[in-house]
Order: sequence, then C-alpha cells, then structure tokens
Amino acid sequence: MAWPITAQLLLLLVPTVWAARPRTDLLNVCMDAKHHKEKPGPEDELHMQCSPWKKNACCSVNTSQEAHKDISSLYKFNWDHCGQMQPACKRHFIQDTCLYECSPNLGPWIQQVDQSWRKERILDVPLCKEDCQSWWEDCRSSYTCKSNWHKGWNWTSGSNQCPVGADCQPFHIYFPTPAALCNEIWSNSYKVSQYSRGSGRCIQMWFDPAQGNPNEEVARFYAEAMSGAGLCGAWPLLLGLALMLLQLLS
Repeated sequence: MAWPITAQLLLLLVPTVWAARPRTDLLNVCMDAKHHKEKPGPEDELHMQCSPWKKNACCSVNTSQEAHKDISSLYKFNWDHCGQMQPACKRHFIQDTCLYECSPNLGPWIQQVDQSWRKERILDVPLCKEDCQSWWEDCRSSYTCKSNWHKGWNWTSGSNQCPVGADCQPFHIYFPTPAALCNEIWSNSYKVSQYSRGSGRCIQMWFDPAQGNPNEEVARFYAEAMSGAGLCGAWPLLLGLALMLLQLLS
C-alpha cells in the first residue's frame, strides 16, 4: 500500500518544484495592457525619445509618435491641464510614457489588475534616484491640480480636466519631494530607489542606447532574486515531503 501513497506525494511534489523554477518568464516580456505589443521585438523607426528601445520594444512606431503629443490618442491625457507645461518638465513625462509603453524589462514588477482598459500594470518599479530628482526639479515651475494622475479627473470634455475644487498650484505644492512625485503620480507604479544610475539595481528612464540597455541587467537581478526567494520558501515543504517519503519507503 505504500507505493500508491508515495506516488500521490510525488505528484504533489512536482508542481512545487515547478513553481520554484527560475522566473525566466519575467524577462523580455510585454504587459497585457492597452497599447503594448504581445511580444517585444525590433522597431527601427521609433520616434525621438522612444528611440532608445528600437532594438527591442513593446511599443509600435505609432505608439511612440503619439507619446510625444500634448493630447495623444493613447489616453487622451492633457499635460497642459493647468496651463502650458514647461518643455523641460514635459520631456520627463514623454520619457515616462516611452518607458511604460516600450520597455521589455519591467517584468519583475508586472501585476495583474481588473481594469477595463488593461489586464496588467507595473507596481513599485525601482526608479533610479537621479532620474526621479531631475524629473522633480525640472517640473517645479509647472502647474498641476492633483497628486494622483491615475484617477479623479473630470473627463466630460473628452480629455482630463481638473475636478471641481482642485486648485492649480506649482508642482512642489502637490509633490513636496522627489519621492512624492515618482511614487504617487501613477499610483505607485514607481518607487524611487536609493540606488544610482549604472548600479544595476534601479531602472533608468534615460539611457544611451549606444552603450546598451542597462535595464536588462536590472530586470535579471530582480528576477533572479524573486526566483531565489521562491525556492527558499519552498524548502520547508520539500523537506517535509522528503521525510514522509523516507518513512513510507523504509
């Protein structure tokens, strides 16, 4: 009678080992979202600020072009909801859009969501502290009326407008620190990192494609860390099953 029970335990063991395998599915992937391609690949004609991803992108040429418009067809989002946004500030939001739409290196931070316009989002992407700092500094002289740009807008005009009672104020009123801006503006899509650009431990919004894409290394590091955590978490169950098998076979 020992063998049938042993066989059943082995069947229980298989999915545990499978779940603890390296999380390679977190690497070189695209989100299941509104405008993303199903799989990353070359896009030689990516527009301007999105061009660093042209060798391997989750965005199309059209998406990269729309990312540079003040009110694009992507989300009908109006950067100038409190008067004209300064060009130095706007370029960061364009780069943010390019990273979100084009990067195949955000897999470790992709989460499933139940939303009408997307099935996945990113959460707590560790953004390099210099990229966050320069974003905040370049936007200090621009104006907004909200600290969370994901929700709460008035969309009756077809694009986002400030809700009733929300006053237009300089960015630093709604975002008093760089961390407040990067962490809060897109509902914790980013989490400002204590690591610096080039460390291999934080995602760079800006990079020189001639030097390669540094975010590939970052994604590998966090994917391997997650895989290791999963394997360590499986060890108690694996050990318990092994002891039970030894008792049954002895």
